[in-house]
Amino acid sequence: MSLLSWYVIVAKVLAQRRLTEQAKAAHTAFSGANSLRQGADSLAKDSPFRQIVDSSLASMGKHESLASQVDMNTWLSQDIVRNVGSLTVRSQDGLAVLATVGATAPFVGLFGTVWGIYNALVTIGVSGQASIDRVAGPVGEALIMTAIGLAVAVPAVLGYNWLVRRNKLALHTVKTFGSDLHTLLLVEVDKSLRNPAGKSHAG
Repeated sequence: MSLLSWYVIVAKVLAQRRLTEQAKAAHTAFSGANSLRQGADSLAKDSPFRQIVDSSLASMGKHESLASQVDMNTWLSQDIVRNVGSLTVRSQDGLAVLATVGATAPFVGLFGTVWGIYNALVTIGVSGQASIDRVAGPVGEALIMTAIGLAVAVPAVLGYNWLVRRNKLALHTVKTFGSDLHTLLLVEVDKSLRNPAGKSHAG
């Protein structure tokens, strides 16, 4: 349980750090891009920010068949919320393991404590003596099991709380990006609607 919890902690820290770096790259890419397509193409293919933009641009192309049922604003908003929600679910992977370890490890240690005390009582019953040398071993084992249970649980609980906070900060960045993307998409849609009208008027 200890090895599993430490593996999850290290893996989540690396994943969160990578998401933060991808967020910075996305901000840099789109702040200097002439279009959303150009900004998306400048990002790594495995970047979740590129995947959100690609999905949104694809939704724009599909909207024509639904124009009479759903307006563009709602359609794009639903797509962005769906993709951000999927990323949020993936970011929670592994946290349940830490919560489970933090909740159960003390009880596993407590079970070892009870077992050690039981052995001490059996030793006293067999020997008929309650001397310290008869019970020191089993009682010592009981205390060690308690300490091991706490040593496993404490890092898991602290790691869980720390990672949850880091997750909230990272996901806030993702939600902010999604909100900004929604605005940029509507601006791009508005431009595409105005240009044909301008050309027609000029003609």
